[in-house]
Amino acid sequence: MSDIVEPQIIEGIPLSKRGQKRTRRHLFGAFLDACRTQGAEKAIITDGDERVLSYGDLRRAAFALSAPIQDISSKGESIGILLPTGAGAVISLLSIHAAGRTPAMLNFTAGVKNLKAAAKTAQIKYVITAHKFVDIGGLEPLIKLLSGTVEFLYLEDMKEGLGTKAKLRALFGPYLPKFLTPQASPDDPGIILFTSGTEGLPKGVVLSHANILANIEQIEEHVELLPSDIFFNPLPTFHCYGLTAGTLWPILSGYPVVLHPSPLQTKTVAKRISQTRSSVLFATDTFLQQYMRASGDGGLSSLRIAVCGAERVRDETRKTAEERFAFEVLEGYGVTECAPVLAANQPGDIRGGTIGKMLPGLEVKLMPVDGLDGAGALWVRGPNVMTGYISPDDPGQVIAPEDGWHDTGDVVSVDTDGYYIIRGRIKRFAKIGGEMVSLTVVENCAAAVWPDSMHAAAIVPDPKKGEQVVLVTEEPDAKRQDLLTWAQNHGVAEISVPKKIIHTDGLPVLGTGKLDYVSITKLAKNALNV
Repeated sequence: MSDIVEPQIIEGIPLSKRGQKRTRRHLFGAFLDACRTQGAEKAIITDGDERVLSYGDLRRAAFALSAPIQDISSKGESIGILLPTGAGAVISLLSIHAAGRTPAMLNFTAGVKNLKAAAKTAQIKYVITAHKFVDIGGLEPLIKLLSGTVEFLYLEDMKEGLGTKAKLRALFGPYLPKFLTPQASPDDPGIILFTSGTEGLPKGVVLSHANILANIEQIEEHVELLPSDIFFNPLPTFHCYGLTAGTLWPILSGYPVVLHPSPLQTKTVAKRISQTRSSVLFATDTFLQQYMRASGDGGLSSLRIAVCGAERVRDETRKTAEERFAFEVLEGYGVTECAPVLAANQPGDIRGGTIGKMLPGLEVKLMPVDGLDGAGALWVRGPNVMTGYISPDDPGQVIAPEDGWHDTGDVVSVDTDGYYIIRGRIKRFAKIGGEMVSLTVVENCAAAVWPDSMHAAAIVPDPKKGEQVVLVTEEPDAKRQDLLTWAQNHGVAEISVPKKIIHTDGLPVLGTGKLDYVSITKLAKNALNV
C-alpha cells in the first residue's frame, strides 16, 4: 500500500452490456418482466405469518391498490410507507409505482421529530401502514402524533374499499400494462430513503429507478448464486440494504425470499431459517451472532452464505459460522446514497478484515487525509450513485452530487490485490496530542481480547488533550491492562488503548442493526460526568 499524497482514481471493471441494458427500465417494469420470465404461478415471497405469495398474487394486488392511490394523489407525488419487512411493504411499494407515484420508506423507529421532518422534506401527504402493524407494534401514540402532519392509509381499509376501477385494473393490468401504468423514465425518482438524522434533521436520499436496478445488476455479477438458493431477509425495508439486496434483488431476479418483520426476534429468526431451508441470509454481524447463539448445532445448516453489512464482521463470527454451521460469511460495504452496495467479498474468495473488491461499474477516488498514511477518503462514481439529496431546508428540491462523485465519509486503504479495508469513518477518528486515533482500531483490539462481547468506542472531551477515547463494552471483566498487553504484543500504538473502560449490560442498537453511537457517546459522557 502506497502513501496517498494526492487524489488517486481507480478504474473498476465495467458492468456488462447486458447489465447496462437491464438498468434502463423502471422498477415496476422490471417487476412485470420478472413475472413474465418466472411465470405468474411461481411462489416468490413467504411472509412472516408463513403465507406464500406468487408473482401473480403480487401483480394483482399491486394493480388493484394502485387505483385508490391514483385517486387521491398526483403523478410523481411521494407516498410514504410505514411498515415492517413483509408482503405488505412489497405490495405497497409496487402499488405506488403502478400508480406512477414515488415510494418514500419511513423508519418507524426514528421518532416523531425525524418522521415529521422526513414528511416535510419529501413533501409526503399520505402514508401507507396497516392496523395490524400499529396494534402489534404499539404505535398508536406515534400515529396520533403524526396524524396532523400526514394522512394514514391502512392496507386493510384500502382492500375492503376496492371498487370497480381497482378490480378492472387487477384483471386487465397484466395484459395492458402500458395502458394502465404511467411509463416512468429510468432516471426518474424511484425510491426516497432518509439519512439517520444523527447530525441534524434527516436528508432525503433520492434513488432513481436506474440506480436501484444498476445496483441489483452489480450485485448479481459480483456474487455467484445457485438456482436453488432461497433468501432470508429480516432487515428493515426502510434501510437500503434490507430493501435493495434483501428484498428487491431476489424478487426481480427470481429467487424465493422469506421475509421476517423484525431482526430482533432472535429465536424466531433462527427457527424460521431452519424451517424454510433458506440458503442466503442478510444480516449484520451483531444480529448474525445472536442468531447463531439462539440456534443449536446444525440448526442453521441450510445456510450457504450469510451476507453481512452495516458493521465490521468479527473473526469470531466467521469462525463460528464455519465451524458450527458450515456456511461462509461475506462481508460487504455500502451506503444509502449508492443504493447501497459498493463492495463485497465473494463466495470462495473471502479475505478476512476486508470488504472485498468493488462491484462492477464503479470508479473510486481516494482523497488524502491529514495525519493518515496509506489510506484515503473514499469517493465513488457509478450508475448506482444517487440522483441527489433533498435538504430539510429546501423541501422537494434535489441537489445532485457534483460531477457524479459521492463522498462516502469513510477512510479506506487498498491492498496490492485490490481488496478494500475500512479504516473508519472520518468522523470516527480522535485527535489526541496531535495524533489521529481510529475508533475502529480500538474496537477491533477489544474484539480480539474479548471476542464473545460487543464493544464500542466513543470520543469524549478531555481537559488536557482536547479529546479522549473511551471504550464502552458488554464485557463485565474488561481491564485496561489486558487490552494494553494485547496491543503491545501486536504492534498497536499505546495511544490507541483507551484509558477509560465503561461496562454496560447492552450496547444501544439502531433499528437498522447498527450500533447507536449517539446514545453510546451520551452513555460514556454520563459515566464520566463530562
